Amino acid sequence: MAENQRSMGDRIGSYFLNNSKMKFLHTSDWHLGKRLEDFSRLEEQQAVLQEICEIADRENVDAVVICGDLFDTYNPPTEAVDLFYKTLKKLANNGKRPVIAIAGNHDSADRIESPDPLARECGIIFAGFPHTHIAPFELESRLKISHSAAGFIELQIPSLAYPFRIITTPYANELRLKTFLGVEESEEELRLVLQKHWADLAQKYCDKKGVNIMASHLLFIRKGDELPEESEDEKPILYVGGAQAIYTENIPPAIQYVALGHLHRKQTAGTVPCPVVYTGSPLAYSFSEANQDKYVIIVEAEPGEKVVISEILLKSGKKLVRKRFDEIDAALEWLNQNPDIFIELTMVSETYLATNDRKLLLGAHKGIISIIPEMRKLDQKNDLDSSAIDLSKNMEDLFTDFFKYKKGQLPNERMLNLFKEVISQEDVP
Repeated sequence: MAENQRSMGDRIGSYFLNNSKMKFLHTSDWHLGKRLEDFSRLEEQQAVLQEICEIADRENVDAVVICGDLFDTYNPPTEAVDLFYKTLKKLANNGKRPVIAIAGNHDSADRIESPDPLARECGIIFAGFPHTHIAPFELESRLKISHSAAGFIELQIPSLAYPFRIITTPYANELRLKTFLGVEESEEELRLVLQKHWADLAQKYCDKKGVNIMASHLLFIRKGDELPEESEDEKPILYVGGAQAIYTENIPPAIQYVALGHLHRKQTAGTVPCPVVYTGSPLAYSFSEANQDKYVIIVEAEPGEKVVISEILLKSGKKLVRKRFDEIDAALEWLNQNPDIFIELTMVSETYLATNDRKLLLGAHKGIISIIPEMRKLDQKNDLDSSAIDLSKNMEDLFTDFFKYKKGQLPNERMLNLFKEVISQEDVP
């Protein structure tokens, strides 16, 4: 009797296991260690990562996928590294929940992969390079990598009766991509080689008996679309020696979801052959992200079916706000009413901003990042003419304005490309 009851229980458990959807959490662009001018963001980063851990537990997700720009620099501060590993350990739930983290263009690929032998014992999997080959392993929790290849892993998760497959393509500049993938010259060829690489992996490993996704830190667009706007202080991916945009049509049909990093605003790059989604950064890191809401994405998936996507609003972190005033008193009143934000403040007047007024403004609020004086003067025709530099423009536009002012002409394409390469601060070989 007892044996029959156990058998019935096993059959019922097996039924629900085989017929349940999996859930995974998609996040990216943590930029741990990043500062806003002289202000540390570490306390906010601690709060928002704790919030992400709580969401993962509350939603009972089966896996976590982090799509690059884990740190803000190649050599992050110690406190940022400590926060990173402590957070991943929480997310991994004692090796029961896999955490897959890939490198972005802000990360050192070697640094990201260096703790791999120890991390995998906790169910944490790092991929720093597009050709990273992660050796199969199995933990006591029964979490295991059952198959792997360069740029691919298949996971067996204890809570699921089917495999979870991920094609991983971390960031690499164009030279590295060409070296790893054997590409010779043209942009079109690079896209086609990536497409073939992904298609070969999908054909070999991604049938309808498992959930199949991609995780990448490259710029994806629909062919013919304009390039999306990047955060104003983000290292651009598209520059001389960088990695070109990839088309959504290059994605294999077997893929059910593409998890992306790099762009800091949540957005969808395409829906064919599947949702191609940037989750965005968990905090606003520049004033081009002013007033943006921030999210993590929960994806429900099952073999051979369309995924279901839920956006979960993050509540931690200070808002970044751009505000413009004509009168000091109005600015002071507003500043006193909004103490817990970071502000880029523009003051408009017909004279220079007085030192005493600047002191009053700075004394009224601890989160003022910059005060932009915009001086107006009347010309001979009594028309208003602004003599201020428009600091709301991005770096490339400011450089173009400056070049025109100094040289009397616009910079040519070669000069602009060189400028982009300099400000990218990219030194990947």
